[in-house]
Amino acid sequence: MFENADALLLARIQFAFTVSFHFIFPAFSIGLASYLAVLEALWLKTGKALYFDLFKYWLKIFAVAFAMGVVSGIVMSYQFGTNWSVFSDKAGPVIGPLMAYEVLTAFFLEAGFLGVMLFGLERVGKKLHFIATLMVAAGTAVSAFWILSVNSWMQTPAGFEMGANGQFLPGDSWWDIVFNPSFPFRLVHTVIAAYLTTAFVVGAVGAWHLLKDRQNAHARKMFSMAMWMAALVAPIQIFAGDMHGLNTLEHQPAKVMAMEGHYQSHPDGAPFIVAGIPNSKEQRVDYAIEIPKASSIILKHDPNAPLAGLDTIPKEDHPPVGVVFWAFRIMVGLGFAMLGLGLWSLIARWRGRLYEWPVLHKAALVMGPSGFVAVIAGWIVTEVGRQPFTVYGLLRTAQSASPLDAPAVGASLLAFIFVYFAVFGTGTWYLLRLMKVAPKAQLEGDETQEGPIRSAGITPGPAQKQAIPPQDSAADGGDGQ
Repeated sequence: MFENADALLLARIQFAFTVSFHFIFPAFSIGLASYLAVLEALWLKTGKALYFDLFKYWLKIFAVAFAMGVVSGIVMSYQFGTNWSVFSDKAGPVIGPLMAYEVLTAFFLEAGFLGVMLFGLERVGKKLHFIATLMVAAGTAVSAFWILSVNSWMQTPAGFEMGANGQFLPGDSWWDIVFNPSFPFRLVHTVIAAYLTTAFVVGAVGAWHLLKDRQNAHARKMFSMAMWMAALVAPIQIFAGDMHGLNTLEHQPAKVMAMEGHYQSHPDGAPFIVAGIPNSKEQRVDYAIEIPKASSIILKHDPNAPLAGLDTIPKEDHPPVGVVFWAFRIMVGLGFAMLGLGLWSLIARWRGRLYEWPVLHKAALVMGPSGFVAVIAGWIVTEVGRQPFTVYGLLRTAQSASPLDAPAVGASLLAFIFVYFAVFGTGTWYLLRLMKVAPKAQLEGDETQEGPIRSAGITPGPAQKQAIPPQDSAADGGDGQ
């Protein structure tokens, strides 16, 4: 089946497939861990049962997503040794320690406190349990820190020396390696993307239940919090993306040229191509819809600023323009759609119709998966735009692969596709089943609702007793509308 295939292409497809599956789950769990910490903090501060209900509801979803993220990530490390052994040998002295730091700090932090977070409330008490929740949230952020440092070094390598055998060796300062030129921008952009991904999932679940019952206090709270996140954070993400783009223009100009579809240089100001069909054979964008001077305004803040095109770079160094061009537009388009939904929610809030506007709820439901699509599109821009290099400008992808035959790589690729869709498809189906069920009151029991609280190691004081209302009287849930 794969006798005439390209082993290098199959190895790239295999890694792209597995990392795409993996990236979905951390993009969700990073934001969801922080959301759980916020919910528990609000519960401890206000004593309102509503926050505890939502915490328990999303905790189960987090546990499943976190587990799938861990399992899907294990496979990628093996591929470094099987499909990319030359890359591992040459870049290992730099990226190996960074990945080890991720395990020693983030993974141990998450694993050490995850059990307490999931099962320890009745055993350790509310304060220690909250600390465990904070540690898990911090662990997800630390994990993102180290992984993005590795990826950013491959994009903008710094702080290294070349060994006699062609290896990349650490230089005098690890700080130059860790905090390479693109790392701060990529870290901020990716972590905010994870928060927005979670916000739109939470908003979609809240919208789903609002469409069934507008008086559902849990749905109201979820939807309100998610829409605040969309309205406040989406503009910050657009600004962070712009700063990241400027950094990319400085250090990876070919990637920006592919993103913009600029095959030719523009000495008097470059247009922004809204849409079109990249034609790499003829070095042009067919059927282009352009905004004159807009690209120069965005990238140089000057309508007449010159911008170089791919005609200034050897053809063998061109990235695949079509893929990068459209992935970038999908990412940007979804970013502005998120902003639009956030602004729409502000209008609804101002008019007192946040929970009474079914069209808004349906739009939020449709936008539920948008964060996942946007982060995958952004990853495609980042990784495909780096081609034909694994270490930008220094080590080519063709020089990084293991000397394997195409049938061997193809067979493992087919196995991955089958297993991933079976295992993670089932897991995703189960997550959707969990989200479909409306949150339930977790503190119900006797008339004062104290029994279950005490069973969790919590004895509320007078202020907490007053702050735990019957569910039918907490319709607004402190929605902040």
